[in-house]
Amino acid sequence: MKMHFCIPVSQQRLDRLGGRYVLYSVYLDGYLFCRVRYSQLHRWNEQLRRVFGNCLPPFPPKYYLAMTASMANERRDQLEQYLQNVTVDPNMLRSDVFVDFLKLVQLDTFSITTKTASLDIFLPDGRNIQVEILTSDTTERVLEVVSHKIGLCQELLGYFGLFLIQCCKEGKFSVMKKLVDFELPYVSLQSAKVEDCKVGLRKWYMDPSLDSVLMDSAAAVALIYMQAVQDMEKEWAKPTQVQRQKLEALQKEDNQTKFLELSQEVRHYGFLQLDPCTCDYPEPGCRAVLSVGNNEISCCITLPGNQTQEIIFQMNRVKCWQVTFLAFLLSSCLKKMISEKMVKLAAENPEMIEVPEQGKSKKIPHSTKPERLLFSTKKQQD
Repeated sequence: MKMHFCIPVSQQRLDRLGGRYVLYSVYLDGYLFCRVRYSQLHRWNEQLRRVFGNCLPPFPPKYYLAMTASMANERRDQLEQYLQNVTVDPNMLRSDVFVDFLKLVQLDTFSITTKTASLDIFLPDGRNIQVEILTSDTTERVLEVVSHKIGLCQELLGYFGLFLIQCCKEGKFSVMKKLVDFELPYVSLQSAKVEDCKVGLRKWYMDPSLDSVLMDSAAAVALIYMQAVQDMEKEWAKPTQVQRQKLEALQKEDNQTKFLELSQEVRHYGFLQLDPCTCDYPEPGCRAVLSVGNNEISCCITLPGNQTQEIIFQMNRVKCWQVTFLAFLLSSCLKKMISEKMVKLAAENPEMIEVPEQGKSKKIPHSTKPERLLFSTKKQQD
């Protein structure tokens, strides 16, 4: 699936010889990822083409005369589309020529050199572990270092991810974004420019039943148990009073397995709760809290009279969604749910899944008529 690359702004600069060039500010999931020139992207495209041939999306052509404003805007849009489309192929995402270029431009943009550094990784129970890394290490590499330190086997790494997390007042926190595999966590943390921002380790799957895959690993069980306890404390998961009493008793006994088994029955267990926002339904300016997981989107809306209304969107009825500049994390969760659904369908009915070719859409059977889902939310200001 496409990644959330966008180029909202560009600037004209002077080179050493007095010539003009355009510097593009590339954002990934709503945060500045790098600044790069057309010539750099053009060379990168040529390198990719030598490896992958005609599988690449079209690259914007060179202009040998001065560009007009409309031509400059068109090129910016075309470069944005190129970056989105080039990330569709998973083989390309894992290639050295792809990763090495993006590592270089991240480091250059924020004037960070490659060196040894210590990085604190925060666990769901509030503790942190310190790992020694290179500033040029990717998320994938840092996750491997972390897993080695906590005893998590490599085969289970795909069920966990590194996130940028902001710690807020009264022990609350906000998940800002998931760090993608080729992103540099050290650089992203330094460049976030957000107060009390940390790199956190969390599970990264939206289907709570996938807990069962991890139950034979003590390290994995400990991690998802920490997160389950945290989710209950933060009221992301919403147990009944009876369930809460049973969970508290199991927590006192440190019976992690039984705690996780009972958690499966808790409403919104395994959901990711996003920051409060405003929505235009059923009335403009309503406060809303979105929770995403288990193939649904739960939207708890506070009406003008302080009454609350919950609206649930089932993922098997969602046909498409519109991403705004503040809804990238939501979109990442939706894409994750779709990919998990496809894996499950492929395992159950291999003949029902059409393996997508480059640039072609995936076909998934739907038992119900799909709906078009549009999210255009604005972050609630405190």
